[in-house]
Amino acid sequence: MMTDGTVFKTEEITKQYGMGDTLVHALRGVSLEIPKGELVVLLGPSGSGKSTFLNIIGGLDQPTSGDVHFKGEALAAMSDRELTYFRREHVGFVFQSYNLVPSLTALENVELITDIGVNPMPAKEAMRAVGLTDRLNHFPSQLSGGEQQRVAIARAIAKRPEVLLCDEPTGALDSETGILVLEALQNVNRTYGTTTIIITHNAAIADVADRVIYFADGRVSKVVKNEKPKDIHEIGW
Repeated sequence: MMTDGTVFKTEEITKQYGMGDTLVHALRGVSLEIPKGELVVLLGPSGSGKSTFLNIIGGLDQPTSGDVHFKGEALAAMSDRELTYFRREHVGFVFQSYNLVPSLTALENVELITDIGVNPMPAKEAMRAVGLTDRLNHFPSQLSGGEQQRVAIARAIAKRPEVLLCDEPTGALDSETGILVLEALQNVNRTYGTTTIIITHNAAIADVADRVIYFADGRVSKVVKNEKPKDIHEIGW
């Protein structure tokens, strides 16, 4: 899905860790524009800078140099309170680990977000969006890995974020289960127009994206725009 407008714009962002002989260049001058409403895949080997880039645009980390803009507003100019608001109201995060509260049911885990959101969607609607209306009252220990990940996605989208940032959401899953998780993410992107950015090592997933951004050694090596993204079930795993 593609609509007008740019959600994120980065200008020559770098990120360094350590110093001296232990200095690591995680990002080496990344300039990108990510359009509103797209499903974007970040592809590259471990250590190529994908997760660092995602954490920086999500306001979880700061670049060593360079600028990051969200809808024209510089993240560096935001106060800690404004950054917290940005993360809470505009960005949904999905990680490889599900981070569910084990003592709460699937629905209650989603309601944690809907209870504090400014304009949340009903928790049951979020669960329906990821295909789990038959698992509302199950506890995480009663759910498969793929179901737990889909609950995590439902929790992330329940606050109606403009952007969904997903770091290896299928990394711990088998192929069949991973397809169900990706189907849920594609459904969220198509149904709600949520700009969705997915980190993966799996090159096959690139075919479902509107845009594929290839990372290598802390740099963007190329950007490919798919004119006709495939449905999840059309790709080879």
